[in-house]
Amino acid sequence: MEINRNQYFMIGVVLLALGIQFRMVDSVTLTQEASQFLTKQFNSKKADPSEVPTAFVAAAENSNIISAKKTIKPPQWLGWALISMGAVLVLHSLAMPKPG
Repeated sequence: MEINRNQYFMIGVVLLALGIQFRMVDSVTLTQEASQFLTKQFNSKKADPSEVPTAFVAAAENSNIISAKKTIKPPQWLGWALISMGAVLVLHSLAMPKPG
């Protein structure tokens, strides 16, 4: 399947919207259930503390007891990267010939 002009445009608009959203959000606090799920996933792999991403803050010391909800802080460069990729795709779709 070949991607046409309209699909490039739509992917670019979605990436632009995601990039703008990541630029406007400083942090996201997860629910208790989502925090428990992440704790179980990281503890089941028996990863070193240095391998756990720094975006997950307030991790529990014990897998059975969760003391607080986790907060995810996306890096600042992620929003800019999504915005730039979206802009390139939108401009590329405008330079392509019209379908049909």
